[in-house]
Amino acid sequence: MMKLEHSLFLGTLALLLATSFSSDPDYLQDLCVADLASGVTVNGFTCKEASKVNAFDFSSIILAKPGSTNNTFGSVVTGANVQKVPGLNTLGVSLSRIDYAPGGLNPPHTHPRATEVVFVLEGQLDVGFITTANVLISKTISKGEIFVFPKGLVHFQKNNANVPASVLSAFNSQLPGTQSIAYLVCSHTFCSRQCVDQDIPGGYQRG
Repeated sequence: MMKLEHSLFLGTLALLLATSFSSDPDYLQDLCVADLASGVTVNGFTCKEASKVNAFDFSSIILAKPGSTNNTFGSVVTGANVQKVPGLNTLGVSLSRIDYAPGGLNPPHTHPRATEVVFVLEGQLDVGFITTANVLISKTISKGEIFVFPKGLVHFQKNNANVPASVLSAFNSQLPGTQSIAYLVCSHTFCSRQCVDQDIPGGYQRG
């Protein structure tokens, strides 16, 4: 009987340990401001010395003004992630501002480490993502609206208006990462809503 109880205890303990190691650990300190000067990175940045932490580690005006859209795609992403705001280290959140010239495109890409939510500050955008079942989920969104791009799925934003547009993007990662696949999906022809509807290989289902 004792042997059976001992076996059950060990089995339960193993299950609890497996469960605890399968999720992110709880914070063991109030903050861990990133030491960007350190070359050591272990699933994040090492902590800055507590005595050197100040309010500037937690604030930034980087998103205050529109970025320059004078480039091939007519859009620019300005990130406020842990590399720009060290206080975000270990907190699992970050922001970006995306500005679009008239006709500007944020070409197809993924964020392998985060879900993204965009909030339209100005203008109107055609946005969408493609599921692993090859279904295109798309919508036109305007000022004040939000749209969600699930983690890891290919997505895009396109300004088809004749005025500039901008959005604020929120991520559930301090450094979401970006993999651009514009040239693989649609090469240089990804320039209109018609392309999204027709030129993507196979003509994705609409959802």
